[in-house]
Amino acid sequence: MSKFLTTTAIALTMMAGAAKATDVEVLHWWTSGGEAAALNVLKEDLNGKGIGWVDMPVAGGGGEAAMTALRARVTAGDSPTAVQMLGFDILDWAEQGALGNLDEVANAEGWDKVVPEALQKFSKYDGHWIAAPVNVHSTNWVWINKAALDAAGGKAPESWDELVAVLDKMKANGITPLAHGGQPWQDATVFDGVVLSKGNDFYKKAFIDLDEETLGGAEMADAFDRLMKLRSYADDNFSGRDWNLASAMVIEGKAGMQMMGDWAKGEFLKAGQKPGEDFVCIRFPGTQGSVTFNSDQFAMFNVSGDDNVKAQMAMASAIESPKFQSAFNVVKGSVPARTDVPDTDFDDCGKKGMKDLAAASSAGSLFGSMAHGHAAPAAVKNAVYDVVTKAFNGGFKDGAEAATALAQAVAAAR
Repeated sequence: MSKFLTTTAIALTMMAGAAKATDVEVLHWWTSGGEAAALNVLKEDLNGKGIGWVDMPVAGGGGEAAMTALRARVTAGDSPTAVQMLGFDILDWAEQGALGNLDEVANAEGWDKVVPEALQKFSKYDGHWIAAPVNVHSTNWVWINKAALDAAGGKAPESWDELVAVLDKMKANGITPLAHGGQPWQDATVFDGVVLSKGNDFYKKAFIDLDEETLGGAEMADAFDRLMKLRSYADDNFSGRDWNLASAMVIEGKAGMQMMGDWAKGEFLKAGQKPGEDFVCIRFPGTQGSVTFNSDQFAMFNVSGDDNVKAQMAMASAIESPKFQSAFNVVKGSVPARTDVPDTDFDDCGKKGMKDLAAASSAGSLFGSMAHGHAAPAAVKNAVYDVVTKAFNGGFKDGAEAATALAQAVAAAR
């Protein structure tokens, strides 16, 4: 027996019924300026279909606070209509039988043919669609203030040694070289890039296969040494800083660069900056040709009443429409969750992101991000967070000690 709520055959009539549908209550963590602007695209789209939006924002860029709020709501028997989720969190809720079945609309609109297989791994459970992917974010980006880069020699770094040289020059020029927010998910985002820069096979063995020897070995020790080196380029006030405030440091020229996923681009765009003129987007040095990704998806929780189900289906359909996928992701900084959306309206960084994603997918170098819940289940991710954050904050004497701790923590979490 399927664990999913069986829906009525509404796919062909959902647009007709949308005007009569109830509001959708949406739990999400898109609260920064750029994110809020992108979310408005969806709100306005649904409003045009006669569906109201009841907002339930929970601040916190990694989504941990939102998941805590969600558990409280579900425990109280008061599930939201739709919830922004990442990766294994979606599958965990599906396994509990909490999510509705989106097959009617997904099959009617042919999602199977246009949503990349890597995303479908998290959009489906037991062969059924249980979430609508909004985007694909790639996480191994570096965002550089153009003027600061020019003052440091003008060449974007392509290797670890070149990265250190640029950071040293920025430090000598009197600015904070690396803008960073000291939160576990941000520390882990940087570490994702460091690990990937040591090779695709190494990243896969460590963070996807969870190979104990790789996690605790000499290469991982060197990766931790590099992470600790990067810490030396952050300012002393990084602890607890939200990611978008770190972006603002780069935008304002107070810092040279930020290592962050492509949602950061939305902050630069909202500030009126242009890629190539005011800021530069590059892959984390050493990861060119490879992409770590996460995908924001909206999971629809089991609801009662035809109107509520119709509103969910209309929301899912709106999310997957090519027009919305383009309009939303242009603003958000991500790339579409569909492969058939043209790049016409995207800026240079967006076009590069779409090209990189397609190339990595074809080459087998597209990997789920550990930091963002797409490489391993939450228990493992949280174990990695603990060790990485401790390392970033000077809690180990060297990388070798940190690598040993990582292997032990992951083994205990599995």
